[in-house]
Parts: sequence; structure tokens; C-alpha cells
Amino acid sequence: MSNKFLLSVTGPYQDNTMAYLLSIIVGYDLDVLDITQSLISNYMIIAIIARRAKQPVDINFIEGVKKSITEYGYLCCCCPLGSHENLSFRGTGFSVLTLMSDTLKAVDIQCVFAAISSIGVTIVNIKKLSHSCYDDQDFDSNSSCLEILLTGKSIQLTHLKQKCSVLADELTLDIVFQIDAANRKNYRLVVFDMDSTLIKAEVIDLLAKAAGVGKEVVKITEQAMLGELDFNGSFRKRLAMLKGLDELSLYDIAQNLPLMNGAEKLIENLKYLGYKTAIISGGFTYFAKYLQDKLGIDYIYANELDISKGKVTGHAKEPIINGERKAQILQQLAFHEGLSLDQVIAVGDGANDLPMLLVAGLGIAFRAKPMVKEHASHAISRMGLDSILYVLGLHESDNYVPSGQLPAN
Repeated sequence: MSNKFLLSVTGPYQDNTMAYLLSIIVGYDLDVLDITQSLISNYMIIAIIARRAKQPVDINFIEGVKKSITEYGYLCCCCPLGSHENLSFRGTGFSVLTLMSDTLKAVDIQCVFAAISSIGVTIVNIKKLSHSCYDDQDFDSNSSCLEILLTGKSIQLTHLKQKCSVLADELTLDIVFQIDAANRKNYRLVVFDMDSTLIKAEVIDLLAKAAGVGKEVVKITEQAMLGELDFNGSFRKRLAMLKGLDELSLYDIAQNLPLMNGAEKLIENLKYLGYKTAIISGGFTYFAKYLQDKLGIDYIYANELDISKGKVTGHAKEPIINGERKAQILQQLAFHEGLSLDQVIAVGDGANDLPMLLVAGLGIAFRAKPMVKEHASHAISRMGLDSILYVLGLHESDNYVPSGQLPAN
């Protein structure tokens, strides 16, 4: 007969409940081997693994412990444990699965857990990172997120990651699977593409529209971002079509750049938490500088648009920042900050972002083209940029930074 047992207690939250339960355990001369408490609404769930040091526990002993607890008004369940209940042998580390949607539907969650079950990975913990529907506070959030901590063999986790990529396309949610959960504590630099990532537009298309060549340039941009055209050649071709554009048009466009959903909240919180941020863009420094000033970005790297006598010349200063150059800049910036590449997050949407997404410790294809999603390790296709805070393991109450309460630069 075992000398260990699991004690689970459920009931309305009270400040002194845990102290009371532990006083009972002390009174029965028990050791605490493990302990956890969770809150759901105003109800708490407590689980304690206790051990009776000198002799095994029997039914009479367990009933005595249970009676002492239920007299306090709580639901209580006690059951003996044997050595076979230890599941630690099933994995060598922890992975984390982050499910995100505007509203997590039961059918979507069920599909994910069915995939987990079919592979035989152990679920260690499930935690809601977003505010729950029963919260009375008026939080600025229209998202829902579950974080699932898992352990299993490497081959199982890799298989599950592949399954989740397929599920994310089939269901109405974003799934980010990080095989090594411990890495999340080490990220210190977040690098962003600008066009269609930090902002909801391609600046070169806005410039082309102002120059009266919008349709022609938009078509070339789409092909380039899909990887169907050489970036350098298509960039020079589009740029040449802007020749003669008045410099004042750049100012008007910059003042009206549409920020991507969640961009301000993400950058504010990253700054608050001490992360460094950067824009590495195949666009133009004129607009990257505007975003740097508006959002408080630490570094910007983009193409320098050549302007002469108040007019765009149709040229940019060499070298052009293409995909390979983006990856090089990311590596140089990490070195400058004294960081390893494993400590860098890269976020982008286009084919020219893939090189930096692949060298970063965490590469996120954000609302990306199909080819980019296929090759990137992680993808967010439905949520805003602030959902990256969930990927970092932050609860909504942790990552909510009210405007005007940020540390100065």
C-alpha cells in the first residue's frame, strides 16, 4: 500500500484556504511533495501530493483527512498514489503550444487536443493567457489565448508541430508551437519588416499611386512578395517609375501610414519589458524613420530614396536591402547587442523576409504569403501583432501597458 496520496480541493476563493489546508497536513504529520493552485473565476482548484512518512495511508486515514477539509465547506477528493503515476520519463524537456483566436471555439480546441492525444504527447499544464469572459474589467482586448505546456519525445513533438501547422490552416485560429519552451525567456531583440507587417500597406505602392502609376507597380509588388520575381530587379523597375514624384507626397503618405493591428501595443510592451526593437525593411528610410519616431523603435535599416531638387530621381543608394541583406543586418545587429541569434525574433510577411526569419531564433511569418508560411517555422495569420506577447508567454494582465505609462527612451 502506498504512503502517498493526491488531495484535490475545490471551492470559492478565500485568502486563508491554503493556510488552513496546510495546517491540516501538518496536523496529520504529512510531507508536501507537490502543490498547485489555480483560479477559475472566483473558484479555486488546489492539488497537493502528500506523503505519510512512517506508514502507508489506508481508507480510514484518507477519510479522516477528507472530513477535516469538507468541514470547512469545500469539495474534496483524496486518492492513493503509486510510483507508476510519475510521467516524467515521457519527455526530456518542455514544449509550448499557443492557441490564439478572436474567440476560441470548443470545436477548434477539441481538434487540437485530439491531435495531441493521437501522438501520445503528455499535457503538463493548460493556462489561459487572455482575460476570461467572466471578468468585469473593461480591458482593451478582443482576443482569446490558451497556452499548453507539453512534454514528449523529440520525434513526437516534431510530428505534432507538423500536425498543428495543418490544423491552423483548417481551423479559425493561429497555432504557434515552440519545441523548446525555455528559449522564450532568452529573447531580447525583435526585428520587424515594415511594409504589410508594421503597417497595413506597401509604401512603394502608395508612392506609385501618387505618381499615377499605381496599377503597374502594385502588380509588380505582388509578384515580388510572392517570390515570383527577383527582388533587386523588380525593386529598381518600380523605383524608376517613381521618377519626378514631388517630395511633398512622401510627407503626406508618411503622416497617414496605417499601422498594423496591435503594433503600438506590442512595441510599447516590448520597450517596457526591456527588449530592443528594429525595422529591417526593403522599403525606404524616410518612412522607417517616421515609424521609429512614432513607435520608439531602437534601430532602422532601409533603402535610401534618392531625392534631388525636391523630386524623386527614380534611384536608391546602393546596396539595396534585399532578403539576403536583411539576414546579414539581423546577424550584425545581434552581434552589436551582444546577443546570440537564438535571442532574436524576426517578423515579416514577404519572400524577401524569409532569410531573416530562418536565421532568427524565432521567425514568425505574419499574415504572410503562402510560400513564406510554408517555409517559416512559425506563422500568425489571423491575430494582430500584439499576439506575439502571448507567444512570449505573457498573460493579458502582464502585457497591458496603458498609454502614457511607458519609461522614457
